[in-house]
Amino acid sequence: MQPLVTPGSQGEAIGRLVVAGLIVTMLPAMPFGAYLIYPFAILTTWFHEMGHGLTALALGQQFEQLVIFANSSGLAQSRVAGDASPFVHAAIAAGGPLAPSAVGALLIVASAHPRAWKPVLWLVAGAILASVIIWVRSATGWWALPLVAAIIGLVAWRGSPAWARFSLQFLGVLGAMSALRDWGYLFTEQVELGGQAMLSDTGAIESVLGLPHWFWAGAILLVSGTMVGAALKYALAEKRLRPPPRKLPANVLQFKRDPRR
Repeated sequence: MQPLVTPGSQGEAIGRLVVAGLIVTMLPAMPFGAYLIYPFAILTTWFHEMGHGLTALALGQQFEQLVIFANSSGLAQSRVAGDASPFVHAAIAAGGPLAPSAVGALLIVASAHPRAWKPVLWLVAGAILASVIIWVRSATGWWALPLVAAIIGLVAWRGSPAWARFSLQFLGVLGAMSALRDWGYLFTEQVELGGQAMLSDTGAIESVLGLPHWFWAGAILLVSGTMVGAALKYALAEKRLRPPPRKLPANVLQFKRDPRR
């Protein structure tokens, strides 16, 4: 009989999320830390670029390819119909910077449900590998993304429940903090990518909907923060962290005394 796995106390849950956040923020500054975190930096780029591509598909457009460069920047190429409305263009542009926070929030929520830990890890690993086959068209993506998928799959296959839960929390925090990492990019109207000048995501939204790019950067950060905040509130709710009541065997009678008598 396997022991019951419970989420643990609220303090423990907060502590694990803090540890995940410290790893994400502090590891790049440690010796060889930048090399260790590099494949996961590529993963956040994958979150972002897949957000562009899948938003295009959801709106009836075409997602052609995803390119990830060695400096962890990326490019999702979509084919949009000539008669597409400005809102379609804006939604595709916004889908990229919103995707890491959305995925991070979902993974944090999943970390609150023990039965979902390993299935969700398998789902993430499978989605990464499928995207490499279908859309990824760059050497960096071809080696880094399968490596991350293999690590996630190994945890799902052989890792303990505690490792599975922490992996979800780590990936969730990684995605959730991506908006902070991209702060400067969001407030930039034009960037240089692959030696070519082009509009940033917020610059692209400005070009089709009007209002300055910094307004759209603020809106994206607000939506991202709201999603992550709601996920943390859900995952850290005391009722989800409280261990379930222990079930007595069927042949044991339980009596409750009424204190009013």
